[in-house]
Amino acid sequence: MAVQGKKIALYVLVVFVLYVIITDPAKAADYVQIGFEGVSTAAQSIGDFFTWIADGAE
Repeated sequence: MAVQGKKIALYVLVVFVLYVIITDPAKAADYVQIGFEGVSTAAQSIGDFFTWIADGAE
C-alpha cells in the first residue's frame, strides 16, 4: 500500500512541475536558479567545513 502511495505522490509532483513550467516558464526558471544556488551554497559550505577540519579545526 505504501508503494502505491509513493507512486501517486510522484505523479502528483510531476504534474505540478509540468503545470508550473507550462503556465509560467519565467517563474519556473527562477525556481531552478534558486535550487542550483542552494546546492552550490551547500557544496561550498561543506568544502569550507572540511578545509577547516584539515587545517586542524582552528
